Amino acid sequence: MFVINDPKTGKSYKKEGDAQIYMGKKVRDKIDGNAIGLKGYELEITGGSDAQGFPMRGDLDTMGRKRPLVVSGVGAKLKEKGIKQRKTVHGKTVDETINQLNVKIVKVGSEDLEKALGLVKEEVKTEDAPAAEEVPKEEPKVEEKKE
Repeated sequence: MFVINDPKTGKSYKKEGDAQIYMGKKVRDKIDGNAIGLKGYELEITGGSDAQGFPMRGDLDTMGRKRPLVVSGVGAKLKEKGIKQRKTVHGKTVDETINQLNVKIVKVGSEDLEKALGLVKEEVKTEDAPAAEEVPKEEPKVEEKKE
């Protein structure tokens, strides 16, 4: 699965697909969008997570999971200033355990992003269809009581 961020609009879009097509690529690498159906787009890997939900950390130059001492950044929750924590995170290289890959658009292609992802439904206008005629509403009849 891919989470595609458009920095111009600030919106993110989800696209189903296999992240292993970019096996061996690292966080901050530029990739071609043609492989996931975004013709002409250039994307940059910003992160991701593996099958168990551990986040990719850009400064950990390995494949697989490690448990580094971290003070801040991806995977760390700041409890007190300067306190180091040992956290399990995934390295910055894409391998077979990556389920989600976060990317951002660096170069926009010729086709609109929402259209390329299949999110826009085109309205079909037919000239043969008759126009709907407006029918005037009738006011309800009020019966008068006879005494």
